[in-house]
Amino acid sequence: MNCKVSIVIEKDEHGYYAYCPELEGCQTQGDSLEDVMSNIKEAIELYLETLSEEEIKESLSKEILTTTIEVDLA
Repeated sequence: MNCKVSIVIEKDEHGYYAYCPELEGCQTQGDSLEDVMSNIKEAIELYLETLSEEEIKESLSKEILTTTIEVDLA
């Protein structure tokens, strides 16, 4: 079964950090963007293996919205 999930990737002075908002606690890190992408894919696959079909459907049916806003810094 194939499915699409949302991931968030953040970069800091230590490398990259990624997490999946639909799957609470599913997170990883990596030294490069390539590393973290590979690591989060593996983490998601392993996480989903621990869930029943019903739990997978419930987790992946969450609506995740992203946007940007402009804020005043003054």
